[in-house]
Amino acid sequence: MNIPWWGYVILAGLAWGTYVPIIFYGGSELGGKPNARLMAILCVGMAYFVMAVLFPLALFLSGQQEWPTLKTTGLVFASLAGVAGAVGAICVIFASKAAMEAGLAAKQLDPTFEVSSYRVLIAPLIFGLAPVINTLLSTVWHPKPGNPFNFTFDPPGWMLWVGILLVATGTGLVLYSKEAAEEAKKKAGTVPTAPVEPVREAGTS
Repeated sequence: MNIPWWGYVILAGLAWGTYVPIIFYGGSELGGKPNARLMAILCVGMAYFVMAVLFPLALFLSGQQEWPTLKTTGLVFASLAGVAGAVGAICVIFASKAAMEAGLAAKQLDPTFEVSSYRVLIAPLIFGLAPVINTLLSTVWHPKPGNPFNFTFDPPGWMLWVGILLVATGTGLVLYSKEAAEEAKKKAGTVPTAPVEPVREAGTS
């Protein structure tokens, strides 16, 4: 596939940007209970297995790609990256549960509170926090070939702190715009109100 680098960036952004709302909807369609969240995690894992295990193996075994040098440090840290990705996916799923429970608790104190308000915060906060952590980690971790534990502190310039401030501002504007749109719909009477069902754990009725 003759796709330029920025094309892959756009595809990655589309994939990660749509992941959170898709997994939210999938989990709710499966019931929204703990067993449904586990099934959602299983579905994510199966998709990872097909895309990240079977597909590369097919390319290597068919000879379309040569096997790389299997260095221990490369295998270990590449696997750790997979663990980080899987943990992130699982945390998104359980963040939805915790956010809905927090919304239900807030609604008991304020009947006008929108139960899903906290869940709306999840995606902007995750994708705003990730690049900041990435940059901060890069200021102290400088791995070299054969020496992954090379740590030196490179003092960041003023642009890093301004960037963090802009990320926070942008995230806040995204969240505020969503809340403002929902509030406008409520005032216009275009959003029907429905009774809120309590979140039930597995084994309860």
